[in-house]
Amino acid sequence: MSFDDIIYLFFLMFSIGFGTYYRKIENPKSRKHIGAAVGFLIVLAVSRLHSIHILITILVNGAIILYVDKRFCHLVSFFLSFVYLIFLRTTVYFGLPYSIPSHTNLIQMILTLKLVGLAFEVNSAYTKKAQNKATPALKNEAETEIGDDYVLDFSHVFYYALNYVGVLTGPYYNYRTFYDHLYKPFHQYDDYKTAALKKFFPLVPIYAIVYLLTDYLWPLSYTQSQDFEERSFLYRYWYIWPTFLNFRARIYIGLTLSECSCIMAGLGVYPDFANSQPGNGPTTNFNKLTEICHSTTTLKSTKYDYETVHNINSYGTELYPTLREGMKNWNMTVQYWLATCIYKRFPSKKYRTFATMFVSGVWHGVYSGYYISVGMIPFGLIVEDIWAHVLLKDDFYLPKKVGYVIMLFLKMQFFSYAALAFSLLDVGKIMHYYNLVYHWMVPFYVLMFFLGKHLLKLKKTE
Repeated sequence: MSFDDIIYLFFLMFSIGFGTYYRKIENPKSRKHIGAAVGFLIVLAVSRLHSIHILITILVNGAIILYVDKRFCHLVSFFLSFVYLIFLRTTVYFGLPYSIPSHTNLIQMILTLKLVGLAFEVNSAYTKKAQNKATPALKNEAETEIGDDYVLDFSHVFYYALNYVGVLTGPYYNYRTFYDHLYKPFHQYDDYKTAALKKFFPLVPIYAIVYLLTDYLWPLSYTQSQDFEERSFLYRYWYIWPTFLNFRARIYIGLTLSECSCIMAGLGVYPDFANSQPGNGPTTNFNKLTEICHSTTTLKSTKYDYETVHNINSYGTELYPTLREGMKNWNMTVQYWLATCIYKRFPSKKYRTFATMFVSGVWHGVYSGYYISVGMIPFGLIVEDIWAHVLLKDDFYLPKKVGYVIMLFLKMQFFSYAALAFSLLDVGKIMHYYNLVYHWMVPFYVLMFFLGKHLLKLKKTE
């Protein structure tokens, strides 16, 4: 475990512990002041002078959200935020002999999602309001985006951006979720301790053991050694499996603990009848959601959940048989942001998957490994869609249970191969490994594409 990982873990545990105090603060004004103050102290502790970049991002986006035409503010925010994010990672090419610390990069990443997401919320509310005026019949039972109840000024942008919950670690949550955690009383009635314990045990200790064992027995750095080159092809191919297991365990720990920090703080809790979705929040029964806030008896008898900040479903990523399902259950709040702000908004349906993967790569970083890794996904999806029809639709060729096992193996094999590029980052190291295994995934998937097409054709003719 690196020193950066230790710092990351320390602030995760601090956030979880501090939540027991934070959720007991009854005054909303005090909650947002204290939440932002603690968040800024975390930023200052890990970034020091580099905190100026965080403040610049907040100032610029605050001005965009408040003063730029609501029809275009989301596009301006998206463009400037991502350009600045890229700039901070490429300062050496601009004659600036320093780079931002890794933790500052993490803060900047989640801050970019929150502020750009806020600009999209403002634009959506403006658009919906205009549509409702033009066609009153389209008006929903309650506004699901920022509406008249959410009067924004710069202080609100500041408090939302710097609240300590997720400031370093995520998950992404929208402004409505932040607003509700201040002004709605749900956190006073949920069984948060049980929810946090169920989230933590038994999986986090298991993830930790798996991570430490795989990191010790199969270190990623071994793929670049002379000794590794002398191993058999089968061993070199197989090595991506334990390295990907190590990668997953590390991410599972971070994302699960970040969920625990939200639970302890009372952020993202809603009645289960609201059918909340990760990153989005409530999706139905908005009137009822408002009404129960005035009934203590109903609040006490209501069941609550934290689906809004549910960031990782390890069962889904491990056991669902397709790439699509695996990705939907991985970093789910970020997946929601990508789907809402990029995929659904992109003007060309033909290229929106590629556009979404590209933005995901830019958001993660400027290393070649990110683009190589996410760039493989659309091609993997094309082949997978064919084989899902061959193996999962019916028992035409094989029993569906056998098809499930084959698809699950193919999914994990593809992810393991692509994730190695995501982990190695440097294109020289990536190509070194791929050369050692003869880039076998490329001809294999080309073969799978044509074979799958042929089997589908035979299936249709019979």
